[in-house]
Amino acid sequence: MILAGDVGGTKTNLAFFEVTRSGEQIGLTSVVEQTYASREHASLDEIALRFIAAHKLAISIACFGVAGPVQNGRSHATNLPWLIDGQRLATELKVGAALVINDLEATAFGVAALGANDFAVLNPGAAGVGIAAEGNAAVIAAGTGLGEAGLYWDGRHHRPFACEGGHADFAPRDRREIDLLAWLIERFGHASWERVLSGPGLHNLYKFLCDTKPGAESADVAAEIARGDPAAVISQAAQADRCPTCKEALDWFVSLYGAEAGNLALTIMATGGVYIGGGIAPKNLGPLKRGDFVKSFTAKGRLREILEQIPVRVILTPKAALLGAARCAAIHQAEHGA
Repeated sequence: MILAGDVGGTKTNLAFFEVTRSGEQIGLTSVVEQTYASREHASLDEIALRFIAAHKLAISIACFGVAGPVQNGRSHATNLPWLIDGQRLATELKVGAALVINDLEATAFGVAALGANDFAVLNPGAAGVGIAAEGNAAVIAAGTGLGEAGLYWDGRHHRPFACEGGHADFAPRDRREIDLLAWLIERFGHASWERVLSGPGLHNLYKFLCDTKPGAESADVAAEIARGDPAAVISQAAQADRCPTCKEALDWFVSLYGAEAGNLALTIMATGGVYIGGGIAPKNLGPLKRGDFVKSFTAKGRLREILEQIPVRVILTPKAALLGAARCAAIHQAEHGA
């Protein structure tokens, strides 16, 4: 039995999985899942021990995908006052290994566990549906922050790896984005891609438009933003055609998303596909499918033809990272016996 976790600043999802193997194929069956409010607990250790005690199931290995950089099996969670330590967790949980991996690396592991119905196609490219194509692949996910990961093709398998490309320097493409870059630097010092591609990033785009266009902000939208989640308000107002500035911000966000997804595809040479994860994309499929995403994705000058051949798909299920953590643990067991 595997214990898998998807650890975020707001909630922590845990699940027990049974594993079946047929040759190199790995099957995962969820036995029980539970969601915890992360900030109501002092540590991941506390949550995991409570989950195990509640269900009294024996586990042999655990794996947790964590939002934040992971080094040597340890991570200071980005939006939580937690130090997550794999060795300490293994001792506490009495298992042979407790793996700690980046949440986007977990999502990358999860891609192979998904079926065709778990994806929405933005660009069919030259390969089939699913992660069947040879060649490297990539995952990019805008949500609370911007996560990125790669899948290296070793000749037989895709091997996920984490990166922190979301914190790389934002690259403007035109005069308006040059002005946006200056605006971001003035407010944040360092202008990363995460400052424009995330929930807070969408809000930054909206605020920039309001700051630079007199009368661009409606009183009703401003009041909604003050009461609730700014990104959700902007997205919903844009899709309902209630606010021209919200629509402009969301359309701009989609274009930037495509541009950075294309950058990642070139950086990793992701001819095996690019997968769009995170919570924002499934809620904005209409804007993503209208064309600006793919237009920006492929607008890479002399390498346009390569980008046009790369499949791009949105991951629709919110359980990709949880499945990926379980799959990572299963692969570790098969390769290391722990």
